[in-house]
Amino acid sequence: MNMLSQAEERYNDLMKKKRIVENDKSKILQTIEELDQKKKEALNIAWQKVNKDFGSIFSTLLPGADARLAPPEGCGALEGLEFKVALGNTWKENLTELSGGQRSLVALSLILAMLLFKPAPIYILDEVDAALDLSHTQNIGQMLRTHFTHSQFVVVSLKDGMFTNANVLFKTKFVDGVSAVTRTTQAQPDQNKGPRKGPSQRPQAQKRIAN
Repeated sequence: MNMLSQAEERYNDLMKKKRIVENDKSKILQTIEELDQKKKEALNIAWQKVNKDFGSIFSTLLPGADARLAPPEGCGALEGLEFKVALGNTWKENLTELSGGQRSLVALSLILAMLLFKPAPIYILDEVDAALDLSHTQNIGQMLRTHFTHSQFVVVSLKDGMFTNANVLFKTKFVDGVSAVTRTTQAQPDQNKGPRKGPSQRPQAQKRIAN
């Protein structure tokens, strides 16, 4: 009887521990499910925001064009995204159909769209327009003004198209073996001529050239 009592007591103790383990397992699985759901919601929000800004930025850099981030056919956004680019009314099958300059604009648009998701107060861009023509450079400057209204940009560039959108220019020259830096403040457009896109506060974009 004593052995039976001990066995019964041990059995009850093991069953109690089993119930505790099963209960903990259930809570862990529930927590994992909740975290997965939150992850999906967060990624979906990020995708929607970045996708919207990506298309807006790209159409500003390349007027008449459109771009988006979309999952492959038959897949969800969590399984991967691919570029969809339209020039005019024609959607390209893949990026190989674009020119080198157009692919550069796609990459720049995606980077800036991701930066817009959680904007920083200041950015530094080093000759991002090096491979682009002057019209695209001008569009980059305009895009920075309209999309990053609460951020400051320090931009290194060698092209005039970027300078026209700067609040302040820092020009460097090499004279008689000595580097000299000059600072020029550019006049701002008259804000009373009509409504502007975005808040009235304008970002202070700084440009610097090296001769």
